Amino acid sequence: AKATHLLYPDDIPPAGAHASAVVDVAAQVHPTASIGAGAVIEAGVSIGEHCVIGAGCFIGHDTLIGARSRLFAHVTIYHGCTLGAHCRVQSGTVIGGEGFGYARGPEGWQRINQVGGVVIGDRVEIGANTAIDRGAIGDTVIEEGVILDNLIQIAHNVRIGRNTAIAACTGIAGSANVGSECTIGGSVNINGHIHIVDKVHITATSFVIRSITEPGQYSSGMLLEKNSKWRRTAARLTQLDAMASKLRRL
Repeated sequence: AKATHLLYPDDIPPAGAHASAVVDVAAQVHPTASIGAGAVIEAGVSIGEHCVIGAGCFIGHDTLIGARSRLFAHVTIYHGCTLGAHCRVQSGTVIGGEGFGYARGPEGWQRINQVGGVVIGDRVEIGANTAIDRGAIGDTVIEEGVILDNLIQIAHNVRIGRNTAIAACTGIAGSANVGSECTIGGSVNINGHIHIVDKVHITATSFVIRSITEPGQYSSGMLLEKNSKWRRTAARLTQLDAMASKLRRL
């Protein structure tokens, strides 16, 4: 990894704001930062030294971005969020959007205001088109050193521990707590309001419906096989209770 950085260093644009960027006079942008074409920086934003804000990015009011972090083109960060130092966020990602919070009322679904924020630690990497929702009450928290792939959904009030790695197309429901030093394979679904301890490794396409209380490797789901065989296997699974009852009677 270090060799690639030495041989192929990042292309860093020059400091300063492009003429088409819109930077509110009440924003604090370090003079060494670079603001790309068409970017919008609202009031109360703080952007640290040597940050790079790509073309077309939007940063909502009162958001803080730490030193040497980079947002690639068309990243959106809503108001009141915090992004640590040395972070990288790929294009199309949305941080701090409203969580999926609704209550059923006499006139149908009623939206619940999401009044928390998102707090992201240092050295976090976020892939393209990932969504990290703001907390309903309190913050959604991504701790330092976490790496997130493309197309991940992280719901309101989730907490992800330091140095955890999550592969593409994973969805984590609201208020789930994922520990530190975990690895989550692609297309994993994690239920809300559960806790996963540190150093848990979950293989791709697993469904996590309850808390995991011991470190180790976990899997779920059926492996790929020819459709005709898979259909027979699936049909037999529905008969397991009846078969178990027959065996107990023997």
